[in-house]
Amino acid sequence: MRIPDKDIVERMRRAFPTGSRVRLLVMDDPQAPPVGTLGTVEGVDDIASVMVRWDTGSGLHVIYGEDACCIVDDEAELENADPVKTYCFGETQEWKSRKQAEQFFIRVMLASEGNEQRRCLIIYTKLVLGFQFCDDEEGRTDGH
Repeated sequence: MRIPDKDIVERMRRAFPTGSRVRLLVMDDPQAPPVGTLGTVEGVDDIASVMVRWDTGSGLHVIYGEDACCIVDDEAELENADPVKTYCFGETQEWKSRKQAEQFFIRVMLASEGNEQRRCLIIYTKLVLGFQFCDDEEGRTDGH
């Protein structure tokens, strides 16, 4: 794992302020809470990991570049919003709302660089344009 520089750490701190509610998207750890678990951000450490107190009682951090979570602004709104699918780095993710997917890809763009940032920008653009299936390939909009 590459240690993120100070700029990335600060971007992550702005993207995940203390007290924010988050939803777990990906965590590669046998002790991880289930995907979709909600938690409260306790801070971002010096290697850009998001420190979360999960509603399950777990305190596992969301490791920068390995795991993923997204901010949940209004859980009731997200439950009834426009669902979409995204495909990035070989994995399909189903989102309960377009807004949730947009927020996730904005935060990843802010916290990444190079190819990862470009892939997220492509998906974010497709989300904003209203596509139901958004992948990370330029020029492809058919969902296949």
